[in-house]
Amino acid sequence: MKEIKVKDIVQMTNGELVVGNEDLICSDFSRDTREIQKGDIYIGIKGERFDGSDFWKEALDNGAGAVIIQGKEITPEEKEAYADKTIVMVENTLQALHKIAEYKRSLYNIPVVAITGSVGKTSTKDIIANVVKMKYKTLKTEGNRNNNIGLPFTILGLKDHEAMVIEMGMNHLGEIDLLTRIAKPTLAVITNIGTSHIGNLGSRENILKAKLEILNGMEEPKIVINNDNDLLHNWYETNKSNIEIHTYGIQNRSEVMAKEINLKQESSTFIAEEKDEKTEITVPVGGEHFVYNALSAVKVGEILNIDSELIQQGISSFELTKKRMEIRKLENGATLINDSYNASYEAMKASIEYLAKYEANRRIAVLGDMFELGEYSIDLHTKVGEDIAQNNIDILMCTGELSKYIIEGAKKLNNKVNATMFKDKEEIYEKLKEEIKKDDVILVKASNGMKFFEICQKL
Repeated sequence: MKEIKVKDIVQMTNGELVVGNEDLICSDFSRDTREIQKGDIYIGIKGERFDGSDFWKEALDNGAGAVIIQGKEITPEEKEAYADKTIVMVENTLQALHKIAEYKRSLYNIPVVAITGSVGKTSTKDIIANVVKMKYKTLKTEGNRNNNIGLPFTILGLKDHEAMVIEMGMNHLGEIDLLTRIAKPTLAVITNIGTSHIGNLGSRENILKAKLEILNGMEEPKIVINNDNDLLHNWYETNKSNIEIHTYGIQNRSEVMAKEINLKQESSTFIAEEKDEKTEITVPVGGEHFVYNALSAVKVGEILNIDSELIQQGISSFELTKKRMEIRKLENGATLINDSYNASYEAMKASIEYLAKYEANRRIAVLGDMFELGEYSIDLHTKVGEDIAQNNIDILMCTGELSKYIIEGAKKLNNKVNATMFKDKEEIYEKLKEEIKKDDVILVKASNGMKFFEICQKL
């Protein structure tokens, strides 16, 4: 393990050692006093609702070996009371976190795969990490800790790892630029360019621009892209002579392509074809979008010189992060598809198409609002409704300010669609409790802020 000492942190952050041991080795970091383990280094991050530096005493009392805080006056009495601990004062704890993480990353000469995209970042990260760990001891982003706090803390978890797979999210231009300069990836993956956060960025072209910031932190840019995505395909055609770009796809001619695709309810198989090489792949999750995720993992595995047998094994054994296409049987024999973590138009469309192909007594879609779509909100919610009408969906249940447009879109194409607008998710749950029968399949999907996972928990 590469060591970071308190004196290193003081130097790189222009901080002040208020009290304590400058030679203390900083191995594990935390920002939550409730989860502090003995010897952890607590960083008091200032958020919108509270200032983590306010809880420095609690962190030390709970076992932290040191705290990194901002804007606090430490009295002589407090210095004496915590003389056996270490307190570092910095100007800005968030900036300090970034500098420490950037320094920690610089100590490791290992493959770092960074993943971004409008849809499928987390599931792609999960499947790629499972392939990479077949050969290398791998650290990966847990859950969706993909922002300017979660990513640095992930990097600070590096110990004896031989590779790292990280996810990068964004809401605005400049955010991935920051993350990539901290993480310095050796390989980037872009899953697609859709409409997520289009309300903040104004156009899909700006979303592409924001995602491509991932290249800014790379010494030698090397990227894997979904060549079937229209904007990524056009970008590839324009830039393939300037940047090392690797492609995967089903439709457009790509380096690695999926052939003989067999989509099943809860799994898929296909042949990954590259030049004269053909590899049979089994994906333990249904839906064409997971074929794309698996293709990206095949390509990353090849670039990292992982044997094809290990790539196959890594894909066939990966598990999704919770709340993403999580399929469970209910007590009455119905099937629940919990895809409640987040939603964009592209993700909604893919989930509806997956539901439509699912063998069932009835197919029930429980849909809520998609956030951060700005002036595109009405149009994209309406398009979701049109997708409902065009697919084999028996019952549509909605709640939320924007979801009325889903129902309007469905009714516009087919006024016989069984669609109901509910007051809130409680009312939906009560209706589902009465309504669902054996062999029904229920898809639950909305932006995370709608908290539709609560419906799934109750069911």
